[in-house]
Amino acid sequence: MDHFAGLDVSVKETSICIVDDAGKIVREVKVASEPEALLAVLKNLAYHFKRIGLEAGPLSQWLFSALAEAGLPVICVETRHMQAVLKAQINKTDRNDARGIAQMMRAGLYRPVHVKTIRSQKLRMLLTHRKLLQSKAIAIENDLRGTLRNFGLKVGMVGKVKFEARIRELVENLLPELAVLVEPMLIVRRTLREQIVILHRRLLAIVRDDEVCRRLMTTPGVGPVVALTYRATVDVPARFRKSKAVGAVFGLTCAKYQSGEVDRNGRISRCGDEMMRVMLYEAAQSMLRSKKWSWLKAWAMQIARRRGMKKAIVALARRLAVIMHRIWVDGTEFRWTREQAIAPA
Repeated sequence: MDHFAGLDVSVKETSICIVDDAGKIVREVKVASEPEALLAVLKNLAYHFKRIGLEAGPLSQWLFSALAEAGLPVICVETRHMQAVLKAQINKTDRNDARGIAQMMRAGLYRPVHVKTIRSQKLRMLLTHRKLLQSKAIAIENDLRGTLRNFGLKVGMVGKVKFEARIRELVENLLPELAVLVEPMLIVRRTLREQIVILHRRLLAIVRDDEVCRRLMTTPGVGPVVALTYRATVDVPARFRKSKAVGAVFGLTCAKYQSGEVDRNGRISRCGDEMMRVMLYEAAQSMLRSKKWSWLKAWAMQIARRRGMKKAIVALARRLAVIMHRIWVDGTEFRWTREQAIAPA
């Protein structure tokens, strides 16, 4: 007899529900959210598991790796799809959620999610921390600009290097009593900028030693940050059967609504990884601003003439995702002319 299990994971405890192939509940238990505690229940020889469902979340990668290494048929399930199915329950509890996940695994009503490798998780941490420090430094600069403006002190157009000197100049010359209030903010900003430089140098060193990232950077508009973000997000290119599917996974394709006589295409779905979508959008903008021409830029400019620049940037971002996946799979570099792109085909 086959068995199916559903795991509703929280930070401290995990609710486990085990059902047989007829849907009858065999066991329900709540254990600590630790691999050892889960394996103590799931490795019981009385159960022959066919599928074990684990909802995607903060602890899912860690628990998924431990269960997979133990030889269990664990599947990480897409969160939004899971929530839509469990919404039909009247009472939402951890116990009922585990029951619902187990029944979904038995019936096959689930959407699996790719769990990234350890290397991709580390690269993602580097990118996330760099972006966080960058946003905090910008927030401090904007706050200083706004608060000093209340006293008639206008910072004006100034770069990152001369920003601190400009603030000191305004405060010391016009309102010296504000210096004690501004100094802590300047110290924090300086520290953030120094740490951003350290993380960015680490990022450049990784890209320099990565052959895939170097090939991705042959694409116009794609720099080290975009290339490494793409590398960490896609992780395993073979998980996409077709390169065209990458754009849809990153939320860069139109959402469709069809019911009865209503059939319309909406804006882009914006599902998937937001950081990757933003990086592709910025890469597309960079390409269109560049003075260097390619067949890809000419294609985007034709769309801009017909549909407008915003839609052209989105279309170019989607096509960049497809081309970069093809470059990664084929082991090639970007071909700047249409003849070079057609020749291998």
